[in-house]
Amino acid sequence: MFTGIVEEVGALRSLRVGANAATLDVVARGVLDGTAVGDSILTDGVCLTVVSLRPDGFSADVMPETVRRSTLSARRPGDKLNLERALTMQSRLGGHLVAGHVDGVGTVAAVTPEGNALVVELEVPAAVTAVSVPQGSLAVDGVSLTIVAVEEGRVRVSLIPHTAAVTTLSRLAPGVRVNLEADLIAKYVHAFVAGRKPAAGLTWEKLAEAGF
Repeated sequence: MFTGIVEEVGALRSLRVGANAATLDVVARGVLDGTAVGDSILTDGVCLTVVSLRPDGFSADVMPETVRRSTLSARRPGDKLNLERALTMQSRLGGHLVAGHVDGVGTVAAVTPEGNALVVELEVPAAVTAVSVPQGSLAVDGVSLTIVAVEEGRVRVSLIPHTAAVTTLSRLAPGVRVNLEADLIAKYVHAFVAGRKPAAGLTWEKLAEAGF
């Protein structure tokens, strides 16, 4: 489990892609502290298991399902990657609960400066908009962001200058593809209510009936 608060921006050293799977070799230092083989590191929003460690980085395997659902197989050597170690019981939860399980790939439609912020409009899959609400949270390439607005097929999120400066999101421009993970709690609530009454939508009354 992660928070979506990036600890370090690493770089892709190499990428070996097979028919469906891939292996990433990542240059990093900060996230190596306390990390052992078998631990998890959130890498551009994808939870990856460390399979080997070096003084200046780590390697991780990407299984076929992850290749299909994320942008990792499209990365190239030298690309920057948002990195975060898994939570400990002593960690501050500065963002929101992030599992590292990508719900879909979105595409940047527009980036608009607004005061000291950048508002990013994303074209997103229905699975993301269905569980997204204004003032809620969305992980974009592993970064916890606040949702500004939700429309059919689109979500707008806002970045403060610090987030743009310490993550890879300063690179966002129309056409860029990003990994998306919707709020974990929202997904469970939506699935629970939809499972009880598949033909009905999610309403406040149904949430109350379900005990939320």
